[in-house]
Amino acid sequence: MLSIIFALLAGAAVVEKPAESLRTPDVEAGTFAADVAFLRQHTDITVLSDASGVAQVAVAPAWQGRVMTSTAQSGPGRSFGWINRDLVASETILPHFNPLGGEDRVWLGPEGGQFSIYFASGAPFDLEHWFVPKALDTLPFNLVAQSRHSISFRSRFEVTNYSRTRFEVLLNREIQVLEPAAVWSALSLPAIPGVSIVGYESINTLTNVGDATWTKETGLLSIWILGMFNPSTESTIAIPYKVGSEPLLGPVVTSDYFGSVPPDRLKTGNAAIFLRADGRFRSKIGVNPKRSLGKLGSYDARHHVLTIVQFDQPPDATDYVNSLWQIQKSPFAGDALNSYNDGPPAPGKPPMGPFFELESSSPAAALAPGESLSHTHRTIHLTGPEDRLDRISRAVLGVSLADCRSAFSTP
Repeated sequence: MLSIIFALLAGAAVVEKPAESLRTPDVEAGTFAADVAFLRQHTDITVLSDASGVAQVAVAPAWQGRVMTSTAQSGPGRSFGWINRDLVASETILPHFNPLGGEDRVWLGPEGGQFSIYFASGAPFDLEHWFVPKALDTLPFNLVAQSRHSISFRSRFEVTNYSRTRFEVLLNREIQVLEPAAVWSALSLPAIPGVSIVGYESINTLTNVGDATWTKETGLLSIWILGMFNPSTESTIAIPYKVGSEPLLGPVVTSDYFGSVPPDRLKTGNAAIFLRADGRFRSKIGVNPKRSLGKLGSYDARHHVLTIVQFDQPPDATDYVNSLWQIQKSPFAGDALNSYNDGPPAPGKPPMGPFFELESSSPAAALAPGESLSHTHRTIHLTGPEDRLDRISRAVLGVSLADCRSAFSTP
């Protein structure tokens, strides 16, 4: 999704650089305090925390209430979210999409197809005609309530899809920092000494506030949450999946969003999918709802950071919007989760970030007037000794950290 505007951004928001500078070195995250100080030069930032004040989360109200970054060790601690400092500092508004960064932002699907809300009716499915709805890109949400550990927003707006169906939408969004005991409970583990942890969740609710029922015949919307993180040559994305036959559960992974992914960048193990998270090769994968287990994660072996994302996935839901850029035969055969690794969009062009993404989607929302659908997306970062993080990874993701490290050789 973010990569679809690379060509536009390379020309409009990125200054051309000499070839030798087009390499994409590891992104070294700064401290949480430094990132918050930088962001506050350009927008209001609300810092939420747990009761101890050690786990902290930075939210940008003007940017649709997105979580920009977080830390498990207060101000001097490592900052986990990717921030597009160049674009933020420029205070420029781009016409197609403004990729400011952030660990948790809300969009609506689908992106492509006859029910897309990113293309006008009859427009070609190409970069020039792709636009993120302003309500999800440049317009602020309204603040509803705020406390030490939570903040909530709402936005009412209209969008029209490619098939000219108009949706009247109310989108409510709450960000809540979890206490350590609640985070460990979400992981189904007892607290492990020596591990620093921050966990938060966004609760996103989509309501039909119009007079017409949303139907599959005229198109449906979905809640889409995307998180952007700092890559490195020692970072690997790990996605557990439900094992079973392809005729029954479909393919293990969808990997042709942007062409084939080379085998030295994508591997399918007995129970998990591995994708490089180095920001050096543009690639996107997805897992359908029959295969998805409602969780995915990443491990940065250089800095000993384990990230786990969990999300709501109703067990009986099968209709997920399809975002492929074409008129589709199966517009509700989309993925429940996606992951993306940034990279140059073309030879000689710089990447947007670099960054990588962990994403989740709600089922398609077939809502009568006044009905709502909610989707919770939880992000957890853990740092500490590798042997202790390994216990967590095995228990939650079903893979060892040695599996993550050995999935790909370092270039």
